[in-house]
Amino acid sequence: MDTATLVTFIVYLVGMLAIGIISYRLTSNLSDYVLGGRSLKPGVAALSAGASDMSSWLLLGLPGAAYASGLGSIWLAIGLTIGAYLNWKFVASRLRSYTEVANDSITVPDFFENRFKDGSRMLRVISALVILIFFTFYTSSGLVGGAILFQESFDMGYNTALLIGAIVIISYTFLGGFLAVSWTDFIQGILMFLALIVAPIVAITELGGWGDTMDQVTAVNPEGLDLFAGASAIGVISLLAWGLGYFGQPHIITRFMALRSTKDVPKARWIGMTWMIASVAGAVLVGLSGIAYFADAPLITDAVDNSEKVFILFTDVLFNPWVSGILLAAILSAIMSTIDSQLLVSSSALAEDFYKAILRKNASDQELVWVGRFGVILIAVIAVLLALGGNPANENASSILDLVSYAWAGFGAAFGPVIVFALFWKGMTRNGALAGMITGAVTVVAWKLLSTPELNEAGEVVQEAVIPFSLYEIVPGFILASLAIFIFSKVGPQPSEEIQAEFDSAVANDITK
Repeated sequence: MDTATLVTFIVYLVGMLAIGIISYRLTSNLSDYVLGGRSLKPGVAALSAGASDMSSWLLLGLPGAAYASGLGSIWLAIGLTIGAYLNWKFVASRLRSYTEVANDSITVPDFFENRFKDGSRMLRVISALVILIFFTFYTSSGLVGGAILFQESFDMGYNTALLIGAIVIISYTFLGGFLAVSWTDFIQGILMFLALIVAPIVAITELGGWGDTMDQVTAVNPEGLDLFAGASAIGVISLLAWGLGYFGQPHIITRFMALRSTKDVPKARWIGMTWMIASVAGAVLVGLSGIAYFADAPLITDAVDNSEKVFILFTDVLFNPWVSGILLAAILSAIMSTIDSQLLVSSSALAEDFYKAILRKNASDQELVWVGRFGVILIAVIAVLLALGGNPANENASSILDLVSYAWAGFGAAFGPVIVFALFWKGMTRNGALAGMITGAVTVVAWKLLSTPELNEAGEVVQEAVIPFSLYEIVPGFILASLAIFIFSKVGPQPSEEIQAEFDSAVANDITK
């Protein structure tokens, strides 16, 4: 590793810690720590939501998919882009309005309890458990990705790389809470955006321009520019359905709750969608140009698949060491921006939804802030312990990473329909919310198990799956959860006058109504 690259990388990490220290001085109560005191400006909210959403998928996964299968990989990107737009268009303003009307709710479980006046606390506890379980494993997978980046870039041991990355992320999240997470994500979002704009432009220029690059792509992979190559109806539906997940991702929708006002939503939406469309297009172009650039030394062979390293390889061969350091920092940014958000949402659930709601109802704000901070450490330590087995050379690695595949679908199906119905249907009840949440989560897990064939150690199928087709589990999960919400809301007591009055008040304050 060149010294210039290392220096650039270290400066970036120190900068993230500095933001944490500054944010520490601005954090005085739980609302500040968990939601930044509802003070986010549109640009910060938009880019921090995008950065925490995309993670390393944007700089490693999507370019790798485009390299491996050409434009056929774009269906997933299209689904996510549509889902993100609908989330900003319909959920953002209404959720910002409703969480303030519903007893100034500062977490997703808090909102569920206050929205339905749930004296039993079942909605709060179940939703907080879902958050803690899914995000602990999700965080662990992100730490694995960060460790692999350090390992490959700086030639250090896996566990050492894991601990260095974890310490930096834990430090600024512990100190500054939501403000630190949002502002670091804002900077990380800018880095990711610039990296995905610059890298494909330089690569395509090196290859002789757009026309020559596309000609070389089709020469290597004749189906590389075919949008429907190898696609099936179920496959396309499954990829597009990823967009449904946005409505239920706690680390994304908390940015909506933290905006200064509903009036900021249109500007934030415009910034966020511009960032996302440009970044996704850049990621696809990185993969496509990689097909041409590495034609003489393919990243995929019979023995190995290095397709997800295409962006990292470009940083080595196309740029001087100072720029390479910035681009590598962009990859780490993508990883860190998701981990810090997940840690914060999880610690918020621990402080607000367990400690305050169940153990210490009269806990002071300062006490809750420190519970949240130590919650960050606790959850991060568990995630690090899980990630210690995540080294690709470790035989248990796949068992950890496979669990993460449930997270997007799990949150999308368990929380997505509940959020949408809660915001737009006055007749929804607590029983409907509980039924929808449980049905969505159970369906995702059951569908995944029943649609996955049993393999032996050699990767050969020893028992066929019960469900003979591979439909992404969020589709049945979202549909069945929605049906459960409707059916159970129609059975039993209807919403009280107080609940209906709050609904009307939230609608009145929503600029998108």
